[in-house]
Amino acid sequence: MVWFWSVMLVVSVKYVIFIMRADNRGEGGSLALLALAMRVTGNSRFSATIAVLGIFAAALFYGDSMLTPAISVLSAVEGLGLVAGSHPEQVGKLINRLLYLLNEDSGSNGWGAAAALGEIGRNHIALVKEIIPMFIGILEEPFSQESMLWGVGRLAEVQAALLHEVLPEIVPFLTSPKPQLRALAAWGLGKARYQPAAAAIQALTGDEYPVQLYDCGRLLETTVGQIARAALASLT
Repeated sequence: MVWFWSVMLVVSVKYVIFIMRADNRGEGGSLALLALAMRVTGNSRFSATIAVLGIFAAALFYGDSMLTPAISVLSAVEGLGLVAGSHPEQVGKLINRLLYLLNEDSGSNGWGAAAALGEIGRNHIALVKEIIPMFIGILEEPFSQESMLWGVGRLAEVQAALLHEVLPEIVPFLTSPKPQLRALAAWGLGKARYQPAAAAIQALTGDEYPVQLYDCGRLLETTVGQIARAALASLT
């Protein structure tokens, strides 16, 4: 009951009554409100302070928009994997839906769907064992490559033997022009302890291009080279 009224008051009072009225001729957002504040204050001694606060607010918004999607989507995928382990019959009903989202006819980019398949398999392999060969086709689609590489890496950590057809298809990504794909390929192959990729991973150890990697519940700021060195360490 307390939670209900807390949410009700926050939405109805804070947002509907106050936030929705904070606009600049119908436009909202930090920069729109900054323009309104500057117009009201004119050339007063507070103008510089207000401008700095407005720019700072916009910087926070852009930073949040870069970090939140990766963290929220992949943390939700991890949660789905945990549910698969405890309630496989419920998650099993979602497999066909996830595959549909990876189909161009769905009209969706299905970014998290490929990652979800790997995470589900990590926690309950029987749910995805029969469709693992389909991962190769998913890796061929540019929009799902990053997500599928992450999903394969998560699955490879516990079920590498079942990915014997998929792992050779990941090796070419080690020379991809996209640093995020190079990093995820090295990370996944390291998780799988895939020895045939050792030389190609070794070639990436000097690649200091910055990338992001969501692992162990955290979004890490790292480099391709650091990931490659960690992958090599797992191969020895």
